[in-house]
Amino acid sequence: MFTVTDLTEAIDEHLALAYEASSGRSSVTVTGDRHADLRQTLIAIAGGNRLHDHDSPGEATLQVLRGEITLTVGEGQMALGEGELMVLPAARHGVEAVTDCALLLTVATRAER
Repeated sequence: MFTVTDLTEAIDEHLALAYEASSGRSSVTVTGDRHADLRQTLIAIAGGNRLHDHDSPGEATLQVLRGEITLTVGEGQMALGEGELMVLPAARHGVEAVTDCALLLTVATRAER
């Protein structure tokens, strides 16, 4: 059986939820769970809001599906825009939404089975 997720629809839905949330963001796991080796999470952040600094979840990539962000790693910052993908460094980091944005976080969890 195949599972297909319409990311465009999910982005629109979660950006609307982000505007309603006091945090200015909304997320949903689109692939995987705590028992899977791979997890993908869609994160929508209303422009001007942020995902505060947090520790790296392990091996992970971050892809900007919509909008623009500023990624902060330690004392450094990097601008990322729609269509860009990067490997997240194994360091504390945070995200600021320059515009309304949607991100796809992919994490290799190496879950215990």
